[in-house]
Amino acid sequence: MIKDASFRTALRLVAAVAVASLAQVAHADVDKDAAMATLRQNNCLKCHGLEKAKDGPAYAEVAKKYKGKADAEAKIAKHLTTGEKAKFPDGHEEDHKIIKVANDAELKNLIAFILSR
Repeated sequence: MIKDASFRTALRLVAAVAVASLAQVAHADVDKDAAMATLRQNNCLKCHGLEKAKDGPAYAEVAKKYKGKADAEAKIAKHLTTGEKAKFPDGHEEDHKIIKVANDAELKNLIAFILSR
């Protein structure tokens, strides 16, 4: 079972890197409604606000943190698809929820939306 979990994690990481290596989507090309639907379907807004932090950082803070960084898409994709640890304001850590998306285009749109904040 451990091999299966490791294999799935490796596949997710490969997929995340592949998505992130694609050309950046221009802000005008972001489908905001689709991105918001993905956020709602995955219950992301429970912990993250668009402009205001909750248990997790606001997406505006995430965009500011990664602005101008070439590896921004890859890092966000990894965070969303691998379940890596998330740090909370009180100092404890939990595995970040692995988001469910229909395809790479949905993930890419979500990442572009987050970075456009």
